Amino acid sequence: MMRYLYHIYFNLLSLFLFLLTSWVQSDFETSTNAASTGLSSSSSSSSSKVEYLPGFSGPLPFHLETGYISVNGTDVNSPSNKYDGSTDIELFYYFVKSERKPEEDPIVFWFTGGPRCSSLSALLFEIGPINMDIDGYVGGLPKLMLNRYSWTKVANIIFPDAPVDTGFSYSKSSLNLHVGDKESSKSIYEFVIKWLNEHPEFKSNPLYIGGDSYAGKIVPVVVQYLINDIETQKNPFLHLKGYLIGNPVANRKLDHNARSMKENCKGKYINFDLDNVNCLKDRQKFHECTSNINQEHITEGKYCNYLKQKPKQPIDNRRSLSADAGVISSLERILPDPGCRYHNQNLVSGYWANDDRVQEALHVKKGTVKNWVRCNYDVPYEYDILSSVEYHRNISTNAGYRALIYIGDHDYIVPHVSTEAWIRSLNLSITDDWRPWLLDDQFAGYTRTYASGLTYATGAGHTAPEFRPKECYAMFERWISHAPL
Repeated sequence: MMRYLYHIYFNLLSLFLFLLTSWVQSDFETSTNAASTGLSSSSSSSSSKVEYLPGFSGPLPFHLETGYISVNGTDVNSPSNKYDGSTDIELFYYFVKSERKPEEDPIVFWFTGGPRCSSLSALLFEIGPINMDIDGYVGGLPKLMLNRYSWTKVANIIFPDAPVDTGFSYSKSSLNLHVGDKESSKSIYEFVIKWLNEHPEFKSNPLYIGGDSYAGKIVPVVVQYLINDIETQKNPFLHLKGYLIGNPVANRKLDHNARSMKENCKGKYINFDLDNVNCLKDRQKFHECTSNINQEHITEGKYCNYLKQKPKQPIDNRRSLSADAGVISSLERILPDPGCRYHNQNLVSGYWANDDRVQEALHVKKGTVKNWVRCNYDVPYEYDILSSVEYHRNISTNAGYRALIYIGDHDYIVPHVSTEAWIRSLNLSITDDWRPWLLDDQFAGYTRTYASGLTYATGAGHTAPEFRPKECYAMFERWISHAPL
């Protein structure tokens, strides 16, 4: 009997020692990992492979991963946020591996503008491997189709929903956090570091940070953070090679003033002299001439504003979306209006992203986002970086970092003349002056290169890959491969 009891006692003691050893080892590994990354180990990041997507016929012919990265990113001293020191922001992302050589090809973190426009905009309408069939939508679940000119053919691309309250990203402890340029830049920087630590197999790939529209203000700030990490050896593993931005916001005042009547308004479309009667008249004429144009592409289609239109014909009796926000608001769906590109995209992408089957396939955490919104303009946002030009200037003084800045010369939102003006202010030496760049022996735009490693290119409208996908893919493929445009 005693022998039997001793046997039981010995087994219990062995089990206790095993559990104690495992706990100590786990705690040691966690502490070591936190020390090596310089970031909190409280991350609750998760990822899942997506093999099928509702609306796409058959298995996906490319590698798609979705997941969350936990970040802090919040300014402790910000009066707008109640910060308790926890890592409570969950940034959702889509990751598509390169269709060429993912283990060698560059890795690009791509941020959509807005601010607070979901990265599904880039994934479905610009540079991702699938497009949404907007024009052919007649009801039911929107259909997806392959994009022949996806940038993922030559690069690994991560599409994060950033900052918090964008797309499927959310906060675990606070609703509707007040976020701004500075806080957004911090959380995006933290996202990049943590994602790479969660995917160490990509740490040695050439690293680029990219984005378009309002992301043009955020991207250079994030790049500066990464350069600082490299120079201070905080994160020496970073294989940063450069950045790329399309139709980029850099200084909103400069962009708006680029639209003005130069003579009477003295170059000031905003903050003009209210006593200047001639300027007031010019502004009124200017507004009348531009009020009905498509600001994203001044020569394309018609201007549409659903807020001033009656709802179109309902196509089923289940639910519908506000065309401008993508929020479920009534019991009827409405058909897209032919020619209204941007509003139709909001409408149909909202139908797709708010479908329970889609969210389940994407592994979205249930209950975290009540309604998916393509661009979440209703949540407060602080525009606290007035200009990103100084960041561009600082980066250009660091030898070895490349930059691609492209813009559509039919873009009214970010006029190309304002972009060219702040690039000139950098006082960079020109190595290859203005020349046309071609595709299939046809004119695609103009380009100019600088000694700092900056390449500037023109062609198309706002979010250029949406309007000229073939040309923009050729531009990206050449640039990312270190070939001339």
